[in-house]
Amino acid sequence: MALDLAERLDGEIVSADSRQVYRGLDIGTAKPTPGEQARVRHHGLDLAMPDEAFDVARYRDAAMAAIHDVHARGRAVVVVGGTGLYVRALLHGLCPAPPRAPRLRAVLAAWAGREGVPALHRRLALVDPSAAMRIHVNDIVRIVRALEVAFLTGRRLSDWQQEHGFGAAPFEALTIGLSIAPARLAVRIAERVDAMLASGWLDEVRRLVTRGYDADAPVWRTLGYAEMRAVVEGRGALDVARAQTILATRRYAKRQRTWFRREPDVVWHDPETDRAGLLDAAATFVHTACVANPEGGG
Repeated sequence: MALDLAERLDGEIVSADSRQVYRGLDIGTAKPTPGEQARVRHHGLDLAMPDEAFDVARYRDAAMAAIHDVHARGRAVVVVGGTGLYVRALLHGLCPAPPRAPRLRAVLAAWAGREGVPALHRRLALVDPSAAMRIHVNDIVRIVRALEVAFLTGRRLSDWQQEHGFGAAPFEALTIGLSIAPARLAVRIAERVDAMLASGWLDEVRRLVTRGYDADAPVWRTLGYAEMRAVVEGRGALDVARAQTILATRRYAKRQRTWFRREPDVVWHDPETDRAGLLDAAATFVHTACVANPEGGG
């Protein structure tokens, strides 16, 4: 859908996927193939090593630079991806909370290692109930960030975010959500996992294992990679890893739906039954934006 849309709009794609920023994580993140990238120019891929920290601020800097570059060449921008925080930061800016504190993060990570991530989430529920309600019980990255902000500033992250308010976008944007019936989506998720395995996902994971990345590196916090690593290392069966990956992906898709349903101004389309309507809506928006602001891109 994104490729068709970018071609119709004479545009380029900017990724909003927090896993496709990592080099070497290609098959298991459904990163655009070399052929797809040759078809439409992509930005925001392969920005970090698999064991490198990469946060939303770094993403926004890279994405904004790409958007300005595309606009400067008179082309439309199609932002594609399901990382809700990345999309929100791109459209509405970053909450001015304090920067990361590595030593405190290390303490919180060690705590999670001893007691388990859910225990850290329970602590967050005491400190910042609003943040805890929005953050999944096993999302260690966001749990640590929320606790970090609270401990450093004495203010809850949810208060920082409410004060920030996430203002108007710095550019005109049409936000399209793809709405697929849950039963159909479940089938498509299983088909995608099988397609990844058929394309050599285990070999990709095997190459990553040989590089010796730490157990808590971002690569192993990516959907399916820890499960496939267990297969590669002989600690698990492929059928079990496949089932676990499908289940985890379905749960993540449910969280994505919940996030984007709460976001304002999302226009929902079924990409299977309303493909033409979706493409027409995007083309009309870009045409109207360019007529109203011929030097501002679209």
